[in-house]
Amino acid sequence: MSSGWQPSREPAPAASRLLIERAHEELVAGNIADGRLQNVRSLVRESWERSWRQRVGAEGLPPLDFTADALDAYRRAHPLAGAMDTIRALLLPGSADDAGVIVAVGDHAGRLLWVEGDLNQRILSGEMGFVEGANWSERAVGTSAPGTALELGASVQIHGAEHYNRLVQPWSCTAAPVFDPEDRRILGVIDVTGGSEAASPQARMLVDATARAVEAELLVARLRARAAPAAPAPSPRRRPVPDRAALRVLGRDRARLEVSGSDGERSVELSARHAEILLLLAVHRQGLSAERLAELVYGEGSSADTLRPEMVRLRKALERIWPALVPESRPYRLPVPLETDAQDVLSLLDRGAHRVALSAYRGPVLPDSTSPGVEEYRETVRSTLRETMRTEASIDVLLSYAEIPEGSEDAEILRLCLELLPARSPKRAGLVGRIERLEQA
Repeated sequence: MSSGWQPSREPAPAASRLLIERAHEELVAGNIADGRLQNVRSLVRESWERSWRQRVGAEGLPPLDFTADALDAYRRAHPLAGAMDTIRALLLPGSADDAGVIVAVGDHAGRLLWVEGDLNQRILSGEMGFVEGANWSERAVGTSAPGTALELGASVQIHGAEHYNRLVQPWSCTAAPVFDPEDRRILGVIDVTGGSEAASPQARMLVDATARAVEAELLVARLRARAAPAAPAPSPRRRPVPDRAALRVLGRDRARLEVSGSDGERSVELSARHAEILLLLAVHRQGLSAERLAELVYGEGSSADTLRPEMVRLRKALERIWPALVPESRPYRLPVPLETDAQDVLSLLDRGAHRVALSAYRGPVLPDSTSPGVEEYRETVRSTLRETMRTEASIDVLLSYAEIPEGSEDAEILRLCLELLPARSPKRAGLVGRIERLEQA
């Protein structure tokens, strides 16, 4: 079956877009009483005003509320997880990768849990942060179909320039909230994003119908569950107190360990050696033998006896900071997940969020470390970032990459920027000068 999403034959007139853009400029500047705002639909104008009063940035990227692991666990337990096959069947018939649109499903707070559909569209939209785990509520990005639909509790269409965030204005979208079929609280939101076809009258009917089909499916599943014989009640268990640990290693000679739990939050700077060991254990989640960890920390041929005293000191330090993180032995492994900012960057690149990944990249992994395992991981992060920028990023993101140390001295990257820029771009002269200086050095 081919995709039912076809480009609209009747795009919005350019003049109307210009009027909306001018009204948007006035509102962002604080002129909320300007008469040009009357050219904007009341639904959009009121959403703009809410966004402006909440001080939402007009060009910012959405916050990422989930790491990859946390996202996977959260959506497995979400009420809409069981309805994803229905949503795909109705909105992405045939091959999803060339559907022409993106279908996103978010939770009640506007956090995107599933983002599927056209591969090229997902790569492009990833640069504005439209990725799984990102927060697309009105409070985070301003006016958009998913966020505004949740705010109003009704289906919404946002066309191009009507978006509050300028990064989103090339796109159009339709979204509808999904309600609990019994108590009518909002469970989440279904969104279709793409070109003008994603905000057509037909798109709205289809997205609304999909939301109602999901609600009906949820109700039927509940009724069947109630009719089934009751299972023996499990023995009561005390719910574990949620804890989280993150290791900041990008651009830092001394890593920072941040932990949070029921007793509050703490942040501590680690010694260079302890940072190296924790990073390697975070990357190798399956665990490492004492001999292998010693080689990764100290170099080939190193004895495990060299490592053991350092592990004793690390354990004592973690006992004071967060006992749940104390490594286990045979093999050495962390008993709970330890997030790292470097792994977050790799995850963002993998999800197509190139602009977000670049903004999260603070520099090389533990730049002063000479541990072989750290050096290898540092190069993995660096090369993955470079290759993704070179092969997938838009020209705007590529130019931003060319401004950080990793890209500024890379002649191949600078030449690629020159190749992708329009012939009359004023940025070309500066790039030519930089390339000539590199070639003369």
